[in-house]
Amino acid sequence: MSLEDIKKRIKALPDYPKVGMVLYHNGVVRQTTRDGKEVTGLTITVDHQKLQEIIKEQKSKSGIVEVIVEIFENKVLHVGDDVMFLAVAGDIRENVIETLTQTLNRVKSEVTSKTQFMK
Repeated sequence: MSLEDIKKRIKALPDYPKVGMVLYHNGVVRQTTRDGKEVTGLTITVDHQKLQEIIKEQKSKSGIVEVIVEIFENKVLHVGDDVMFLAVAGDIRENVIETLTQTLNRVKSEVTSKTQFMK
């Protein structure tokens, strides 16, 4: 799955004419941790049931047409590799920005866990 694939999926939606904004998040393996330790890579595990619950909840919000989350899990990811794609399509900026932010924060805190490999 690529961001281009996700864009095509969204544009093919029957409700696409209702969309006024699409925001995309592309999480990438960073070279350092938040506290400056050097990272060589990481692995991600996903709670798929919780992920589906969050997506369903976020898609039910006013003005939201689609929420797509793709996580590259159960393999070693290296610095610069994609970790996650998140896309939110909706009617107006306020609804889309809020939903993307809430979805991203919940996925990071409730759905994924990571193991980082240090130098």
